[in-house]
Amino acid sequence: MQYGVCSLSVIPMRSEADDRSEMTNQVLFGEVFQVLEQRKKWSRIRLAHDRYEGWVDNKQWHLVSEDFFKNIQSTQSPVSTEMIEIISHPDSGSFYPVLLGSVLPGIDKGGKVDLEFTYFDFMGPFSKKPETRTHLVEFAYQYLNAPYLWGGRTPLGIDCSGFTQMVYRLAGYSLPRDSAEQAAHGITLSFIEESEPGDLAFFDNEEGTITHVGIILSDNYIIHASGKVRLDRLDQTGIFNAEQRAHTHKLRVIKKII
Repeated sequence: MQYGVCSLSVIPMRSEADDRSEMTNQVLFGEVFQVLEQRKKWSRIRLAHDRYEGWVDNKQWHLVSEDFFKNIQSTQSPVSTEMIEIISHPDSGSFYPVLLGSVLPGIDKGGKVDLEFTYFDFMGPFSKKPETRTHLVEFAYQYLNAPYLWGGRTPLGIDCSGFTQMVYRLAGYSLPRDSAEQAAHGITLSFIEESEPGDLAFFDNEEGTITHVGIILSDNYIIHASGKVRLDRLDQTGIFNAEQRAHTHKLRVIKKII
């Protein structure tokens, strides 16, 4: 078994080994993974943090040792908490933008990030311990107006479950990648009035399949990714979009995760 780490800002994970294939997810800087299958140009990988699988371009990641992989997998790695920060390579002088929620393995007080094969300098803010519900909501607002992007996980483009997964990561908690998987976690609440800011609301389609998720706020508001990350009203029917003057998503279940 081989192991890898993303050493660029963000790379696409695709459903098939082809540049024209659907992007189903993104791998952020510092995230590690197992290499399940390797071809000349592409590799099928499984992310360590949520076990999501897909294909990535071999030019966009580096091999790391099993020990490095297991160390990152078993610890709560610090994550970047700024919308965009710069990480630089001290030897070559090259630098990259690092996006909100990126992983910073082994960062020390001097701002050194250890990717095993090399070091980077990072001087931005980061979090390395579980945060409060108040912080979780503040992190959610950092994504406000980010455009919707299927498979996206950054402020430059994000989908509904990528949004909830990343907000919870910033607050120090782990969630699966897809909304239906996220809905299998936590404690079920019967009424919106029982919820607290930071709880998750899930929504289903006509077939009863959970297809959408958002983060509950105070005063019956919800923040979620639909067209963009936006604020809407939430009631027992679902999400009410004031611009459309209609309910756009049908409420299925409310979950208390933390």
